Amino acid sequence: MLTEAKEPLPAAPSADWRLYILRTASGVLYTGITNDVPRRLAQHQSGRGAKALRGKGPLTLVFHCAAGDRSQASKLEYQVKQLTRQQKLGLVSHPPTSLADWLGALKSG
Repeated sequence: MLTEAKEPLPAAPSADWRLYILRTASGVLYTGITNDVPRRLAQHQSGRGAKALRGKGPLTLVFHCAAGDRSQASKLEYQVKQLTRQQKLGLVSHPPTSLADWLGALKSG
C-alpha cells in the first residue's frame, strides 16, 4: 500500500480583515485592506498588487490594525483615505487602541 506524503496545508487567510498603510521609497503613504497582511505586502513588493505602487518600492509596512469584517474594513479604509497626510502620519506615529474610536474623535474634535 502506497502512502502519499502529506504536505501541511497553507494557513487559511483570516476571516478578520485588517487595514494597513505602506510607505513608498519616496515617502508616499498608501492605504489598503486585506485579510492576510504578509501575503498582500509580498504582492505589492513583487509588483502584483495595486497599480499605484508598481515601481515605487521598496515598500515599508508602517501601520496595520484590525478592521472587522470586509464591510467594516472598507468603510474604515475610505475614512483613512480621506485623512490629510499629517493626520495619517499622526496615526502611524501614535497608533490608537481603536481606529474607529480615533477616527470618531477626529470627526467630532
